[in-house]
Amino acid sequence: MPVMRFPRTGHAALRRHRIDLPDQVYLITATTADRQPLFGAFEGACAAAPCHHQPDVLRTSVLLAWVLMPDHAHWLVRLGERDGMASFTNRLKSAIARAYNHRLERTGPVWARAYHDHALRQEEDVRVAARYVVANPVRAGLVKRVGDYPFWNAVWL
Repeated sequence: MPVMRFPRTGHAALRRHRIDLPDQVYLITATTADRQPLFGAFEGACAAAPCHHQPDVLRTSVLLAWVLMPDHAHWLVRLGERDGMASFTNRLKSAIARAYNHRLERTGPVWARAYHDHALRQEEDVRVAARYVVANPVRAGLVKRVGDYPFWNAVWL
């Protein structure tokens, strides 16, 4: 009996067409495993936040802005000369998962496997994208002002 092959769908189909361009700015969104609000607890978010500034995680890429929400994160990154989006995202997600699990003395996945990415076009303003990232807690109703939320940063500060 012949084996039927179906076209790739979902996240696998999206990965087929990903192109990593050095010096390109990408907006990446990753969700926690099963959308659990793992970073809604202060201690968990405190464990994860420093990972965004580790040189061994960033390597040649520059994290322009980031926000850690209870069940997801947004990262605005300029890919480095010798870095790919998948390797950057996997390094960051892995560093956060290790720090989170260590601090909370737990095991198990922290992140969902997939992530969403958007390459900013030339006409898109990077600062507008950064404002979108850091204003996420305000839009979600977690705080009234961006400065009231502790788990974000941007290179323009």
